[in-house]
Amino acid sequence: MCRCRCAETPWRGVSISFDSIPVMKNQNAETARLQELLARFAPVDMEADITGLPRCERQALAKLVQAADILDALFLRQCWAGNETMLLRLLKDASPLGAARLKFFLNQKGPWDRQDGNKPFIPGAPKKPAGANYYPDDATKAEVAEWIAGLPEPEQSAAKGFFTVVRRDEKGGLKLVPYCTEYGNELVRAAGLLKEAAGLTRQRTLKTYLEKRAAAFLSNDYYDSDVAWLELDASIEPTIGPYENYEDEWFNYKAAFEAVIGVRDDRETVKLAKFGEHLQWLEDRLPIAPALRNPKLGALAPIRVINQVYASGDAARGVAAAAFNLPNDERVIREKGAKRVMMKNVQEAKFRMVLVPLARLALSPKDRKGVSFEAFFTHILMHELMHGLGPHDIPGPDGKPTTVRQALKECYSAFEEAKADISGLWALQQLVDKGELPAALGRTMYVTFLASSFRTLRFGVTESHGKGMCLQMNFLLERGGIRAAKNGTFSVVTEKFRAAVTELTGTIMEIQARGDRGAARAMLEKYGRLPPAAKRVLERARRLPVDIAPRHRTVELLTSMR
Repeated sequence: MCRCRCAETPWRGVSISFDSIPVMKNQNAETARLQELLARFAPVDMEADITGLPRCERQALAKLVQAADILDALFLRQCWAGNETMLLRLLKDASPLGAARLKFFLNQKGPWDRQDGNKPFIPGAPKKPAGANYYPDDATKAEVAEWIAGLPEPEQSAAKGFFTVVRRDEKGGLKLVPYCTEYGNELVRAAGLLKEAAGLTRQRTLKTYLEKRAAAFLSNDYYDSDVAWLELDASIEPTIGPYENYEDEWFNYKAAFEAVIGVRDDRETVKLAKFGEHLQWLEDRLPIAPALRNPKLGALAPIRVINQVYASGDAARGVAAAAFNLPNDERVIREKGAKRVMMKNVQEAKFRMVLVPLARLALSPKDRKGVSFEAFFTHILMHELMHGLGPHDIPGPDGKPTTVRQALKECYSAFEEAKADISGLWALQQLVDKGELPAALGRTMYVTFLASSFRTLRFGVTESHGKGMCLQMNFLLERGGIRAAKNGTFSVVTEKFRAAVTELTGTIMEIQARGDRGAARAMLEKYGRLPPAAKRVLERARRLPVDIAPRHRTVELLTSMR
């Protein structure tokens, strides 16, 4: 169940008149269409065992869920300036059609179908703004880019940073506004809840993280709290704040608010800890020029396996995240490291409800037998680990330091997702060859990845993960690593697949190391379209779920156990 509270600050600047929207000729048909869209998300009871948590920790957990709800409302505002007004209108419509619109609006975090090219599904909704609500709605990308380029330091770095928005000043020019000012009312409330949770927990590192994250909400300086999150060692594993930059389709600069609240699975966390020990070994063997490798990765590389209790904001829009690698701040990664969080109950649900049925439809009879949860789970882990490897800090064209994210701009997210996917396969093969992983995984990981690639394509090819997967699939088809049969099924050609994985890993990372936006754009234009054979598979899969719709039953249990 999605809990979305409308923010208290009134929305300004966009006028939406629902009274002027023509009445639908056939509201029943429109309701049925929306029900079909909602049916793409299979309802799943998302549960985590909290019975072993002391009462004070359960109380802290409840405070974190409340804070997460505030960030959900903030994310709505970040997506589009008109979201809050539209939500208020939808809440007043008690008809079956209004209820269906509201439910899908909350699922998609706005009036656009993210899995279908961001097509509006509510009459009166404009085209989804590529700059989201991070920039003035009357500004152009060129105007903002020119303004940023003309700023002196440190203002230019702040403008390209995660935690500012661009607004009009009183003279009609552009100005920077920090998140702590733009979202001040909500962040004060969220910070208060984090402080209350910190006062309840008896776990030292959790208390430290919550106190520092509360301070970051008010100061706009997230470094210390990011480090505290990396050092977190507690039964409760919260990730709460502004992180991913997918919504900023202009520049991939700005971070969106999200929250993932989970409880740690100690047994699975211990099992996966060994992967962190091999990261420098993998970095030293990346299929790129030795000079482009990082001779010393950040010291911290914790891996946590959790069961999700609650998710909100950017972590709960449309397709649910199965894992993540954070923080994204290049300074933190360089100086301290990064953490990978695997959500086991989410992944188990995705595998059971989505991947297995899709594999039966998309793969050859021989290959579908090799699809396994172990390979699915392990590749997702390696995907997240590989986000932290390869080029990050690079020299700019003027010789000054920059980052891959800033250099590739709008190409960054799709390119980075493709890199993490394909290099994750490369890394798994290296560990299989080294004897650190079972030899059987060397086969099952390829066919499981192929099945999962169709799952990712169904997220929508305008979305970063889907576009990145198009790049990979087209490249693998071109190199003969994947074969499409006349009967519409796909299969893996192992040796060609393996060679193509190594080649594509090196190609993407070399482009990232050069900060070559033109080459990245050209590669996405060449390979970033849905292959016709894959399109036919997706057409046959129309009645299969695209993803899951988590119902957070543990939150209900949490309320009853207070």
